[in-house]
Amino acid sequence: MLCFLELGLGVSQLGFVWIKQIDGGLVEKHMILKLPNSVYQIDLLRFPGTSPVAVEIWRSLFVDEFHVMIEALLFGEMASNATAGLKCPPPMAATSNGAFQGDDPLHFALPLAILQICLVLVLTRGLAFLLRPLRQPRVIAEIVGGILLGPSALGRNKNYLHKIFPPKSLTVLDTLANLGLLFFLFLAGLELDPKSLRKTGRKALGIAVAGISLPFALGIGSSFVLRETISKGVNGTAFLVFMGVALSITAFPVLARILAELKLLTTDVGRMAMSAAAVNDVAAWILLALAIALSGSNQSPLVPLWVFLSGCIFVICCITIAPPIFKWMAQRCHEGEPVDDLYICGTLAAVLAAGFITDTIGIHAMFGAFVIGILVPKDGPLAGALVEKVEDLVSGLFLPLYFVSSGLKTDVATIQGLQSWGLLALVIFTACFGKIVGTILVSLFCKVPPREALALGFLMNSKGLVELIVLNIGRDRKVLNDQTFAIMVLMALFTTFITTPLVIAVYKPAKRARMADYKHKTVERKNPNAQLRILACFHSARNIPSLINLLEASRGTEKREGLCVYAMHLMELSERSSAILMVHKARNNGLPFWNKGQRSGCDNVVVAFEAYQQLSQVSVRPMTAISSMSNIHEDICATAESKRAAIIILPFHKHQRVDGTLETTRNDFRWVNQKVLQHAPCSVGILVDRGLGGTSHVTARNVSYFITVLFFGGCDDREALAYGARMAEHPGIKLKVIRLSLEPGLAGEIVSVDVDENSATKRGSEDEDVLNKLRQRISKDESISYEEKVVRNAEETIAFVKEISHCNLLLVGRRPAGEIALALKKRSECPELGPVGSLLTSPGFSTIASVLVLQQFNGQVSQNLALELAEESPNRGSEFTGNYSSSEST
Repeated sequence: MLCFLELGLGVSQLGFVWIKQIDGGLVEKHMILKLPNSVYQIDLLRFPGTSPVAVEIWRSLFVDEFHVMIEALLFGEMASNATAGLKCPPPMAATSNGAFQGDDPLHFALPLAILQICLVLVLTRGLAFLLRPLRQPRVIAEIVGGILLGPSALGRNKNYLHKIFPPKSLTVLDTLANLGLLFFLFLAGLELDPKSLRKTGRKALGIAVAGISLPFALGIGSSFVLRETISKGVNGTAFLVFMGVALSITAFPVLARILAELKLLTTDVGRMAMSAAAVNDVAAWILLALAIALSGSNQSPLVPLWVFLSGCIFVICCITIAPPIFKWMAQRCHEGEPVDDLYICGTLAAVLAAGFITDTIGIHAMFGAFVIGILVPKDGPLAGALVEKVEDLVSGLFLPLYFVSSGLKTDVATIQGLQSWGLLALVIFTACFGKIVGTILVSLFCKVPPREALALGFLMNSKGLVELIVLNIGRDRKVLNDQTFAIMVLMALFTTFITTPLVIAVYKPAKRARMADYKHKTVERKNPNAQLRILACFHSARNIPSLINLLEASRGTEKREGLCVYAMHLMELSERSSAILMVHKARNNGLPFWNKGQRSGCDNVVVAFEAYQQLSQVSVRPMTAISSMSNIHEDICATAESKRAAIIILPFHKHQRVDGTLETTRNDFRWVNQKVLQHAPCSVGILVDRGLGGTSHVTARNVSYFITVLFFGGCDDREALAYGARMAEHPGIKLKVIRLSLEPGLAGEIVSVDVDENSATKRGSEDEDVLNKLRQRISKDESISYEEKVVRNAEETIAFVKEISHCNLLLVGRRPAGEIALALKKRSECPELGPVGSLLTSPGFSTIASVLVLQQFNGQVSQNLALELAEESPNRGSEFTGNYSSSEST
């Protein structure tokens, strides 16, 4: 018996189920798929045909550009010429009744989607962690994760693929992925500032044009080779445009991330690359819209024209209608106040509505979202509130699903044979050659140095999410088949992966030459009237009031050359879109990110420092450093050297709670402080803030501080004394200097230590010279007082420090000299604060005074600090405590 049943596979495709009776009552079923260029025969099932049986057969067959899903119901004896009936698979129910009631959660949409999301997040985040040492952007991990979850790797196990990613669940997965893509493109539009595009220089514009035109032409050329080999029968015009767009794209967010990781954003190469990539991004979206318009299944030539014209009308209507509405919303969103939920919901609804319109037109829903994102005002709190509420959910949860959706369509196994691998090599060579050579030629024509031109070529060759969007749309529109799609995905992965190592290899910015005339690297100096330059760092708005009050106390008298402050906001570079937005805004800054132009009034940090500058005689220049916590100390040290700072002031890694205790803000800040202490080109101060001056800026006429300097001896204590002496020039500040020394008869009894007599004599001489100058000044200045305190042991020292700690600010050195300081050092819990600083911040020490711990630059700090930090580690505190007790009893 032979029975044929036609499957609905399209106009040009014929499919038949062939059922054959075999001796012994067995039935053998085969399926034959006849396509334009090939015939496939697949064994489906062998089963006994003697009793009625209903069998549901599911197969997801990757046959060129479509999936075939089959459900066959077979009843009774096959000898009776019963035919097989075919019907569409039933949709999945949303939720199950639970495993205890016999339901398998993986057969229901919601629990299956949850499992898929969790699996995607674990795999992609794990790969991102593994690739972090290679300094690869997270998009590489997400692309690789999607491929691994698909038929190229784990999907080779059919049980896994049909259990975790069954065909009937792909609709829900694709819907969630495209919803995430919709809002991600909205965020991408928020990043793009049309005003900056109009200011693009000629060099960047020329690089962008060359980076698009040559790869586009080569892409069209390679498309002819692909059409003659593995892409026969596709829409010719649409295929040419899709290949051209795919090879000419530069991923703007990925490029920004790579530049930030390599600290090239503020170099000439970084600025030109970012400007050119922004122009390239806009041109790519326009070309993609054209490609989509040409890729419709309707054969009428008028349809693409109507699609393109309708898209243009949509953009014009949005430009006319949307900006006044968004401007009205922005005017009603005031800085410092929460944005009304009505405006947030209204904007998100507009994004969805625009996506619906562009999807109806026949372009893609993401284009509508992208246009709305561009039109939202970038100034004011509205844009920030939208980013804050949308980006984490979209970028962290939904967007990785798009990479998985792409990975499930990518089967590397389709690239078989010498011809296929040769085509992959051809596509990779064409993509790299077009981008790199085109960029280099124009760069050299614009008189860019050869090494920088080569680095620009490699940077402009980076791909990313935008590339996958183009490829997925091409595949969904049946312009790209499975093999071509897999080749293009591997090309995007390869070109992005090689970008970072190639740029590192060919472009190493020359290190700044050591400034021979950079003399004032400390607060203590021969000419106290010279200008004092301070690099004041802070992590958040919480640090600003006390920092400004400290700067006000540091400005000295008008007779001096003055105080110059560089206020640096330390921000961690993350994968969040808002971080890339900040990088984009800061790309024209000086090192690391100093904005010399006008600033928007929405930046609270800038407003606070500008207000202080207007009320005082201090020159304040706000800056922003955006880098990972592992190497942000490099930005701090490089900026201090380039700005010739005499001292860097860092916030302590703990903040004061309401009950007065200190709570760790973030341990990463502690490691940053230690690295700065080790590598700083000048003196360093760490500020332990206990509310110096309160929670607001104290004006000059209202300043009334009592400051105490604890002087044990040594270069760091002399630095603290010099800083305190400068503060004493402020009319509202009184300074008290207390010198603590050991009772003469007890030398060597508290703790045994080997000291070089020559160095000790020199240090003692320098200490006496400084104190003598202070005594001379005291006779003329009533705001300074001096006291000497003789102590017998460490316990007596601690008790005395507790007595005199009732002041506004304590200044201490990080490495005090003498036997008393060495005894205290054994109880040190924070190596970066030194023994006295650790005592003043210990849990058992009650005080309301802020503490500024200073380390003087002497050219040897970087060599000795690592050893000191290891010796002073907290886990050795118990040993030292025991030794200290025995020595004290002696």
